[in-house]
Amino acid sequence: MSVSQTARQPQMSAKPANSSGQERGQSAARISTEDKVTYRNFHYGSLHHRVLNTYRLMHTYQTVEFVKGKISDWASCSQAQMTMMEALQALDQIVDESDPDVDFPNSFHAYQTAEEIRKVYPGLDWLQLVGLLHDVGKILSLWGEPQWCVVGDTYPVGCRFQDSIVYRDSTFSDNPDLKDPRYSSLYGMYEPNCGLDKVLMSWGHDEYLYNVLKTNGCKLPQEGLYMIRFHSFYPWHTEGDYMHLCSSKDLNMLRWVKEFNKFDLYTKCNDLPDLKELQPYYQQLIEKYCPGKLYW
Repeated sequence: MSVSQTARQPQMSAKPANSSGQERGQSAARISTEDKVTYRNFHYGSLHHRVLNTYRLMHTYQTVEFVKGKISDWASCSQAQMTMMEALQALDQIVDESDPDVDFPNSFHAYQTAEEIRKVYPGLDWLQLVGLLHDVGKILSLWGEPQWCVVGDTYPVGCRFQDSIVYRDSTFSDNPDLKDPRYSSLYGMYEPNCGLDKVLMSWGHDEYLYNVLKTNGCKLPQEGLYMIRFHSFYPWHTEGDYMHLCSSKDLNMLRWVKEFNKFDLYTKCNDLPDLKELQPYYQQLIEKYCPGKLYW
């Protein structure tokens, strides 16, 4: 199913609208410009030490060799069989140690994101489901993976670490790829405009869930798969970096990833939804796009 097909239904847009006063742009955030600056504060706050330590470990140990090893470990999706709802409910046990904004289980954030998308895009049920599922890959942390290789912002390995990466100036000094001539240039082991599908990203929940959805033949459109695969790639979709590695397809998809980010980021608050009340609606979406038991 393509976005152009779903867009023919009433009250839908074939592409994400801009935020210049339109209802969608205002509703997605529901906060003022002044309040927005309080999100993603990596410099101080009650969670600062935890967040900084998570990124320090990530930036020390995420190397080309490490990422290739994790792909080998998890690409077969042979860890478990469970439904998507069962995996989603497992997020009740996970508090993201890289997140400076919230300190409650990830399952609440999943429904917060999905419900705001539902209000703004009532006709795009696949987009609502993406909001619900985007962090389900964090289930890796329940299977023995440390959070520094599950959560947090992602970025390419195998080329120069750009300044737009969080804590770039203070946490990479012990990463062996930093001084490896194969990986320390602007393009490193990649060709110009090779496309993000040919780039090794730091390992985490984005790439893992994308792999699960592809392996199980889930029916989300490619726009939704892009949102899931790259929603943590803040140096790209928010800072505008790594464009030298992007293909024309990546650039076309960027507006969808940026649109999704508004819901992912600015819906985080301590007003927690009633998960049991919302589950029946989202269960029908799961049955439509990701039915039955899946391989994980």
